[in-house]
Amino acid sequence: MAEHRAVRMGIDVGGTYTKCVAMDNLTHEIIGKNEVKTTHDDKDGVAAGVVQSFKNCMAENDIAPEDVVFVAHSTTQATNAFIEGDVASVGVIGVAGGGLEGFLAKRQLNLKDIVLDEKVGRKIPVHNRFLKKKEMTDEKINAAIKELCGEGSQVIVASMAFGVDNMDEEVKIHDLAEAQGLPVSMASDITKLYGLTRRTRTAAINASILPKMMATANATESSVRNAGVTVPLMIMRGDGGVMEISEMRKRPILTALSGPAASVMGSLMYLRASNAIYFEVGGTTTNIGVIKNGRPGVDYAQIGGHDTYINSLDVRILGCAGGSMVRINDHGVEDVGPRSAHIAGCEYACFTPEEEIDAGPLTIEMLSPKPGDPSDYVAVKLASGKRICFTNTDAANVLGLIDEKYFAHGNASAARKCMQPVADKLGITVEELATQILDKDFEKVNACINALADKYQLDHDAMKLVGCGGGAASLVPYCAKKMGLQYSIPENAEVISSIGVALSMVRDVVERVIPNPTQEDIKELKKEAIGSGASPDTVEVHIEIDSQTGKVTAIATGSTEVKTTDLLKECDEAEAEQLAKEDFGAKVSNIRLAEKTDKFYVYTGDMGDRHPIRIVDKKGFIKVQCSDGVAAKVKAGEYKEKVEELWKDMAVFKTDTVLRPDYFVCVGPRVCDYSAVDLDQVMLLMDLDIMDREPDEDIIVVASVNDVR
Repeated sequence: MAEHRAVRMGIDVGGTYTKCVAMDNLTHEIIGKNEVKTTHDDKDGVAAGVVQSFKNCMAENDIAPEDVVFVAHSTTQATNAFIEGDVASVGVIGVAGGGLEGFLAKRQLNLKDIVLDEKVGRKIPVHNRFLKKKEMTDEKINAAIKELCGEGSQVIVASMAFGVDNMDEEVKIHDLAEAQGLPVSMASDITKLYGLTRRTRTAAINASILPKMMATANATESSVRNAGVTVPLMIMRGDGGVMEISEMRKRPILTALSGPAASVMGSLMYLRASNAIYFEVGGTTTNIGVIKNGRPGVDYAQIGGHDTYINSLDVRILGCAGGSMVRINDHGVEDVGPRSAHIAGCEYACFTPEEEIDAGPLTIEMLSPKPGDPSDYVAVKLASGKRICFTNTDAANVLGLIDEKYFAHGNASAARKCMQPVADKLGITVEELATQILDKDFEKVNACINALADKYQLDHDAMKLVGCGGGAASLVPYCAKKMGLQYSIPENAEVISSIGVALSMVRDVVERVIPNPTQEDIKELKKEAIGSGASPDTVEVHIEIDSQTGKVTAIATGSTEVKTTDLLKECDEAEAEQLAKEDFGAKVSNIRLAEKTDKFYVYTGDMGDRHPIRIVDKKGFIKVQCSDGVAAKVKAGEYKEKVEELWKDMAVFKTDTVLRPDYFVCVGPRVCDYSAVDLDQVMLLMDLDIMDREPDEDIIVVASVNDVR
């Protein structure tokens, strides 16, 4: 038996495979991996595969139950439930006061069936009852529940107008429904934002998957406990964090889109990609998202085309990937994807033995992979009758773009032989055909990346692509070269999702509408966000204020135990400078150390009339990228004067507005990010972060010019 060690275990549930990775908690080195086919058809659903891969990984790598300090898994079950329509019928009990308020609220609470897929008629059936607040007796609530169940409701939603201010009525409905053995969801427990219809709809969508997700949670937790592991079982959230399984039982909707989230967190935590365009290439789809200044782009999720109040990573899904099939017309390549080789029952050309291809003449076949698909997808039939097709992976291998070390590397000669008949038919060379294929993908990828760059105000000169997934090398090098961007495809790219799950941080998001927030309001919000199951010593809370809507958001992240990230090797000033130079790129000259503290290095350089900035921490993370800015070291007790000075000096005057700088402050071990609209709000947030520091402590204030060029 191996000596006692601390092990983190992450399991990612994919469409085809469920993969488990075990990592050393202190060094983040990979101890072992295991994969099994995803158990969609098992009586316990995907939970069976989660447990199977988990147990296999423990047994194969001699991991004792007491060694495991963290175990988490992502899940596709919520997303699949919506796609497949495997949902429960929902009964909504709406509550409001009397008069005009009640009249308006009754209309907002009266939900129609929630359509998930109009083409095939998939929907969440919804039934409604309305109660006036002053008539909320146990008898009337129980009668409403009985009527809803009589109409087929399997779960209950409690939603009250202005319930975010006082949840007493929703709690009363919850307790009475739960006493009858019914799963129940409270709208104001899902989100504290106003918007009665949207809040109620979000709760109804959540409630519709409660029975299925609770059964899965119970089966998974029971099996992990039977394996002797006693640490809490964590579940991946769609916003990139993890939560305890007890929380998932209340809000399973938070797990939607947790698959792409796992990959992003793998890039962020394992690769230290604190500023990058994240690019996960699978066989059928490519997920593209943004990591900016150490935080992934997050937005409200849409489910079945419906807006919700659920935060998830802002990941764009493209139907072109490593295994995408090619569509042709009489002149060349019409399109690539969205169907992939395995959907059509075909194998990749570059993974087909050459002797099979050489056994006889090749016949071009045009086909529709699925009923209703266009009939211009092209495949090649071998003498044996086997059908194979050439994909993005084949095209990239033909052009020599895939190094042997990558998962997508295959036999370029085999791919060339299969593509030759089609190239001849089109009157072009095989290389021209391969280039046309990848150009079609590039059009989609380029449009997607430009849209993300615009939304998140990314500096093109600082953008990098991080390629993950088994098909990364089939698309990333080509697209990066066409866009003039740096890229990297890391070791273990094919299991980066499982790594992301293993290294994930506990995360919680609390949102409130507070038109003019005070320091006390922000303190209370921070306190609520911190109660997320993380070790208090590790929690950081980021505050965002939207002055136009009055929405205040507190985002708390932390580890389940203190040592998770503390023991990474520190880099010295020379190493930090080299990291900064690599991140600046060749266009930035005169790179120099602007300021430093015992936790951070701040580098600047020259690029025309701009002065880009990079903040590098002692662990080697590029924490902040600024395309143009100023850094100044000040004492914690004297920062206000410098902030006010930079507020004036770095303003950008436009025709109809004035753009003020964004601020980043290196204080203690943290970099705090402030992008509030007015100076009073900036000062309010800074005060909360700096007021408890010693007045003579050195901090660094970085002001970034807020002008996208």
